[in-house]
Amino acid sequence: MRKMKKNMIRRNKKGFSLIEVLIGLVILSIGLLAIGGMQIISIKGGFFSNNVTQATVLAQNKLEELKRLDYSDAHLSGGEHDEGVISNSIFARMYTVEDTSSTLKTITVAVQWAEGDNHNISLSTMRSK
Repeated sequence: MRKMKKNMIRRNKKGFSLIEVLIGLVILSIGLLAIGGMQIISIKGGFFSNNVTQATVLAQNKLEELKRLDYSDAHLSGGEHDEGVISNSIFARMYTVEDTSSTLKTITVAVQWAEGDNHNISLSTMRSK
């Protein structure tokens, strides 16, 4: 009788089979791979946002510098002014001055960089005499 009771107790024990554990691991692995892919996309987006911010700051700084100059300064003569690649960076900056009227100039600063594709940030302002 005692032997029969032990066998019954062992049969009633519940657990996971090897197949169930393997299926669970496969599902968990698929989920972790998806999260890893999203993490990579998030990191790339962070780098792009950082570059957009830096390009905007570079354009804004140049725009402010040009606005402080005297209206007749040589840097504010009409046409395109290419500054080339800014040292120790991936950014190239150029600005354009248009004589809109005899007392008004339009200044446009563009910053370009390559991060996979070519990107461009452009800011404009008008300067009166």
